Amino acid sequence: MLRILGKASSINVRKVLWTCAELQIPFEREDWGSGFKSTDTPEFLALNPCAMVPVIEDGDFTLWESNTIIRYLANTYAGAGLYPTAPRTRARVDQWLDWQASELNRSWSYAFLSLVRKSVDHQDRSALANGVEQWSKTMGILDQQLQKTGAYVSGEQFSLADIPIGLSVNRWFETPLAHPDYAAVRAYYERLSQREGFRLYGRNGTP
Repeated sequence: MLRILGKASSINVRKVLWTCAELQIPFEREDWGSGFKSTDTPEFLALNPCAMVPVIEDGDFTLWESNTIIRYLANTYAGAGLYPTAPRTRARVDQWLDWQASELNRSWSYAFLSLVRKSVDHQDRSALANGVEQWSKTMGILDQQLQKTGAYVSGEQFSLADIPIGLSVNRWFETPLAHPDYAAVRAYYERLSQREGFRLYGRNGTP
């Protein structure tokens, strides 16, 4: 059985859990990370030298890095419906997966650490205002894309890209800041909420 190492409140662990729900993959999860088993132990570092969750063990195969893990799961467990094999269709999914990891993640960093994590190192008012502006600007890119597709981020069908981006949208709405009126993002959020995997591991009030 697939073994998932990481606490359920982690946004990156939740990517893996939601993917397992979509693909009906049975798994066992163990709590690792802040507040649970330390990821700085030799035991964990032997699995992931970056000391980050999640890590999966699939038989004798170990893998870390959340977006890589969900790609692997889709490739291994009959996930072509989420991760198409046609090169151009798959490239669209990969484009948005990579955008979430690079652009969207980076844009929320300061505001999230300041407003949700209450980090003492992230309380500069000017930097916070800039962080909120950048996050809003990046979410505006998503809103424009959703206006074009009218459904999901890479097109008319739900795909693997919607898992990390859907969790990012949850984080956006759960962070206490002034949210621009992005109607397409709001409709997307409600559309995702019809999926059992998102109700279980996405829209659960934990940004």
